[in-house]
Parts: sequence; C-alpha cells; structure tokens
Amino acid sequence: MKKYKIAVVGATGMVGRTFLKVLEEYKLPAESYTLFSSARSAGSKMQFMGEEYTVRELTETSFDEGFDIALFSAGGSTSEKFAPIAASKGCLVIDNSSAWRMEKDVPLVVPECNANDILWHKNIIANPNCSTIITLVAINAINKLSKINAVVASTYQATS
Repeated sequence: MKKYKIAVVGATGMVGRTFLKVLEEYKLPAESYTLFSSARSAGSKMQFMGEEYTVRELTETSFDEGFDIALFSAGGSTSEKFAPIAASKGCLVIDNSSAWRMEKDVPLVVPECNANDILWHKNIIANPNCSTIITLVAINAINKLSKINAVVASTYQATS
C-alpha cells in the first residue's frame, strides 16, 4: 500500500486541527506529515499521531519537497496563492476555502454525492461549505427515492 507525503496547510486553525484529528482517527497510510501555517504561528509545536511537530511557515517553496496530498484550510487568499503552486508540483490539493468552488475546471466534491468527480481534477479539488455538505448528503439520499426539482435554502451565521 502506498504511503503518502501529506501537508496540512492552516494546521493551527480550528479546521486544521480538526483535519489532524480526523487523520489520526482514520490512520491514513502516510510516510510523513508536514504542518504549515502563517508566519505568525510558524515555529509553534503541535502534538499529532503521538509525536510533536514543529509548524512550518507556508512559503512559495514549501511544496518543492514533493508532497502527494495537501489539505488546505487557511482561507481563500492563501488558497488562491498557494494551491496552484502545490498543484504545479504534482501535489493533489483538497481545498476547504471558497477560492475554487465556482471554478469550472475544479471539481466541487461531496464524496457521498459525487465522488466520481475526483476523476477529472487537475490537482485541485474543492468542497462546498459545511452547511451545503450536510444538506446535500440528505438531499442526495431523498433524490434517489424521488426526484427533487429545486431547493431553496437560507443559512445564517452569528455576528456577535
């Protein structure tokens, strides 16, 4: 079984920490993990997979060492700048920001609904926002039983 070199971009943020918890839970076969963040968090230490990792600053040369997969959750502007760099080095980017969601050449994937769309990626795969993912999983199951013609949804976020 292939073991992957995996980068986690935005590792110190809330979603990045959740990525790490899920990676620990599922024990994805990995040769190595590298944790990236902004300059502000670079150098901090994080516990992951029973080891201590030093978080590295994300730069234009971060992907020169040849990663197989990069999980991005560092915001749209970071993804816009660094995902193409990673992709150009042969790294598969799975992006959690809004940066690539409306790009026609980037598959927008919810695995429970359209997993086959990953087959036509160009090294960047986007995912919808959290409320859309949850809604689509339920709607997809219903749609298999009875065709849905339209959905109107509203979501709200607290501003306090």
